[in-house]
Amino acid sequence: MATYKELVQQREALEKQIAEARHSETSHALSQVHALIAEFGLTQQDIFPSGKSAKSGAAKTGAKVAPKYRNPATQETWTGRGKAPKWIEGQDRTPFLI
Repeated sequence: MATYKELVQQREALEKQIAEARHSETSHALSQVHALIAEFGLTQQDIFPSGKSAKSGAAKTGAKVAPKYRNPATQETWTGRGKAPKWIEGQDRTPFLI
């Protein structure tokens, strides 16, 4: 059975091999990409069109959210997001749920 120090040395050697293999394969992949770009005359817009979202299914900013709380006195509503309005601030919110 190997000792702790031997195992740590093996791990370090393996991590070094992993880093070297990754660097080698990344370099090879990049050279293939560069060759294909040059061969087909591709532009950045061809490869990364701006019409596509980087995060598919990401929530749109500024989307409307349904109100979650209502002030019974004024019928004013609040979504529960952002700073709480004065009429609910510091109170139990359960009675105000819609």
